Amino acid sequence: MGIDIVIPWVDGSDPAWQAEKRKYLSENSYGDRDERFRDWGLLKYWFRCIEKNAPWVRKLHFVTWGHIPKWLDVSNPKLNVVNHRDFLPADSLPCFNSSLIERYLHRIPDLAEQFVYFNDDCFLIGKTDEDFFFKNGLPRDMLAFQPVVANPDNPGMTHLFQNDILVLSKYFDKRRNVREHPFNYFHIGYPAIYFFYNMLELAFPRFTGLYSIHNASAFLKSSYVRVWEKESGYLEKLNVNRFRADTDVNQYLFREWGKLEGNFIPSDIARHMMYSELSDDNRAIFKFISLGRKGMFGPSIKCLCINDTGLVSDFERVREELALAFESVYNEKSSFEK
Repeated sequence: MGIDIVIPWVDGSDPAWQAEKRKYLSENSYGDRDERFRDWGLLKYWFRCIEKNAPWVRKLHFVTWGHIPKWLDVSNPKLNVVNHRDFLPADSLPCFNSSLIERYLHRIPDLAEQFVYFNDDCFLIGKTDEDFFFKNGLPRDMLAFQPVVANPDNPGMTHLFQNDILVLSKYFDKRRNVREHPFNYFHIGYPAIYFFYNMLELAFPRFTGLYSIHNASAFLKSSYVRVWEKESGYLEKLNVNRFRADTDVNQYLFREWGKLEGNFIPSDIARHMMYSELSDDNRAIFKFISLGRKGMFGPSIKCLCINDTGLVSDFERVREELALAFESVYNEKSSFEK
C-alpha cells in the first residue's frame, strides 16, 4: 500500500490563531512557550528534502490548524492537507497540544498502514529508500531500556515518559518480554552500550522506562488501533488538555507498544539520525546540512532534528543563517511549491 509521511505544522504568527489561543489560555498552560509555536520559515526546505531524498513516498499528510503557506501547491496529488477538525474529536478543539494531535494520527483520512511521523524540525537530509524506515512491512527501530529521568528543567517530558510507561506496564511484563523476544533487545547491530543498559536493567523487575530516538518515527497504524481498543476511555479523558499537561501521553506510547509486541525489525537507526539543539552558534548544524555526516569518516546522517529549546537569543539572525544553509543545498523548487 505504500508508505506515508505525516507532518504537523503551525503558523504561530497567524493573528486569527493567536486570538483563538488567547481564549483558552490560562495560568496553568505551561505548554504555551514561544519555541512550541514559532515558525522558522524552513518548511519549503522540508518539502524539498522529502522530494529529493524520499521520492518513493505515497502521500504527505500536512496537518494544520487551518493556515496554509502561500507558496504551497495544495493541488499536488501527493499532498493531503488535513485540518484538525478532520480527525480530532470535537471536544478537543481548538487544539494547541502536539501530544493530543499525536494520539489521534490513526484517524487521518486515507492514512496508510505504514507511515513516518515527522515534526517540522526534523529534516531528511540524506538519500533513502523504503527500507530505511520499514523492512518486510515492519518499522525499523531499537528496543532498549532507559530510566525516566526527573528533569526539573523540563518536567513536562518527564511526566509524558512516565505516563507512557505506566500504560505499557499494564499489558507487558518486563522480564517475560525479554524472554519472549531476546533478540529484539540484544540485536547484534545495536551499539554495545545498549547491551549494557539492557543487562543492567534486568536487575529491576518493573519497567523504569524505554529509550526512544528524538527524530522521525516509523509507525504501523494498527498499533494505534490496538492501544485505542485497550485504553480508549483513558485516552478520551485527556481530550480536555488543549495545551500540554502533566497527565498527557504522546506518540511514544504507540511506538513502544508496537515494539513490545515484537512488531518491528531491530536495527541501529540511531546511526543515521542526529539530534541537535539550536543556539546562537549553529556551525555544527550547518555542517550537517551541507555534508550530511558527523565527520569526514563518520556515518552518513539521513535525518537531522534541529530542536528549538528556547536557547536562541537572536531569533532573526539564526533563522536567516539556517535558511541560507538549506538554500545552499536545496535551492530548487519542489513540486509542492507554486
